[in-house]
Parts: sequence; structure tokens; C-alpha cells
Amino acid sequence: MRYTAALISVADVRVSQAFYQELFGLELDHDYGINVSFTCGLALQQNFAWLTGVPADSVMRQSHNLELCFEAKDFDGFLKKLDRRPDIRRLGDVVEHSWGQRVVRFYDPDGHLIEVGEDMGMVVRRFLASGQTLEEVSARMDVSAADLEKLLADK
Repeated sequence: MRYTAALISVADVRVSQAFYQELFGLELDHDYGINVSFTCGLALQQNFAWLTGVPADSVMRQSHNLELCFEAKDFDGFLKKLDRRPDIRRLGDVVEHSWGQRVVRFYDPDGHLIEVGEDMGMVVRRFLASGQTLEEVSARMDVSAADLEKLLADK
């Protein structure tokens, strides 16, 4: 057995498809009309109640029990791109977690919560560029130096 995808319910598959392709650059894998999937494993389903057989009134909007997570190598560039989209509703401002990663949260057109965080390798590079040693970064992020080396190796 293998995991294949996370499927989310959407009101209009074309609106949501455009949102994910334009904002995140996702590549379409399959298009079945009311269902599309991207190469990253995310799938969008219009008419979710019909597909699953659940009552239509039980399909919730903005349930706050799921978050789609992305990482951006150019986090500041992504924030500028996000700023050019006044139609996107944010959940607060940019937050920097104790381990140093900056994140922003917002909603997709169907009320699904999305987090975009700074790529962890970029966090390590930012700390090193500020003059911190690998050992200091390791202590701050509470990860081993070997794990930091792996993050740095990911381009």
C-alpha cells in the first residue's frame, strides 16, 4: 500500500485550481473535470458530498482542523506576491517561531487554512550569515548538527 494524496473539498474546482497554480506554482497531474490533482499529491474535489456520499450540509467550511503547509525558499518574495493578492484573507501577520522559521497563514478560496513557512535550509543559512556558528544554530533550533547539514545540502 502507498499513500497517494490529500483531497480537499472545493466549491469551484477551476477557481481553486487557478489559486494553487498561480500562488504556489503547482503542476497539474490529472484533470477529471470536477477533480484535479497536482504532482505534489494535493487533490481538489468539487461536489465532495456527492463523491463521498456524506450529507451536503455536513461538508464544513473553515473548520480549522487541517492546515496545508508549504515552504518557500524566497519567503520575502512570496510575501510580496501575497501582498499583491488583496482577495486573500490572512490569519494574522508573519510569525517567527522559536526555532527561527518565519511563517504566514491565510485561507484559500474555500476557507482551508494554509501555512507558508520559510524553507528550513534558508533559516539555517540566515542564522549562519548573521555570524552564528553551526553549534549555536543547532542549539537554537534544537536539532543535531547532522540534521542542519542535511538542510544545507537541500538546494
